[in-house]
Amino acid sequence: MAIKSTQNHYGTVAICIHWMSALLIIVLLASGIRADGVEDAAAKVPFLRVHVALGVTILLLTLARIVWWWRADTKPVSIPMPKLQDRLSRAVHVLFYVVILGMASSGVGMLILSGAGSIIYGGVAENLPDFWDYAPRTPHAIGAKFMIGLLVLHVGAAIYHQFFVKDGLLNRMWF
Repeated sequence: MAIKSTQNHYGTVAICIHWMSALLIIVLLASGIRADGVEDAAAKVPFLRVHVALGVTILLLTLARIVWWWRADTKPVSIPMPKLQDRLSRAVHVLFYVVILGMASSGVGMLILSGAGSIIYGGVAENLPDFWDYAPRTPHAIGAKFMIGLLVLHVGAAIYHQFFVKDGLLNRMWF
C-alpha cells in the first residue's frame, strides 16, 4: 500500500491518522464525560490526566493531518453521490476540524485560567478547581455534544455506504 493517496484509495499516512484519531476521540469523549460525572477531586484526576494527554495528542494528529493534506498529499476523487450528500459530507469533515481545534483551544484555556495543569500532573487533588467557573468550559461542553453528533453522522454515513449503497466508500479508508 502506498504512503500517499491515489485517485481511488487513501494512503497509509491518511488512514493511520484517521483511525488513530477516531479511536482516541472516542476515548477522549468517554474520559471527559466520566471526569465530569465524578464529584471527588482525587477520583477525577486520573480521568483528567488521560483526557488532557489525549486532547493534546488529538490536536497534534489534527495539525499533522492538515499539514499532510496541505503540503504532501491529495485526497482521492469523490465517489459519485447526490449533491446534498456530497455537501453534507464535506461540511461534516470541515466541522470535525473546527470542533477539534475549538475544543483543544477551550481545553487549553481552561487549564491555563484555572491553573489545573499543575494539580492534574502532581499537585494536591483537593485543590482541583470547578471548571464550570471558567468561561472556556461552556464551549468545551457544547463542542463535546457537537462532536458526538458529528461522529454519529459520520459513522451512520459510513454504514449507509457500506451496507446499503455498497459503493466501496469505507474500503477506501482501510488498509
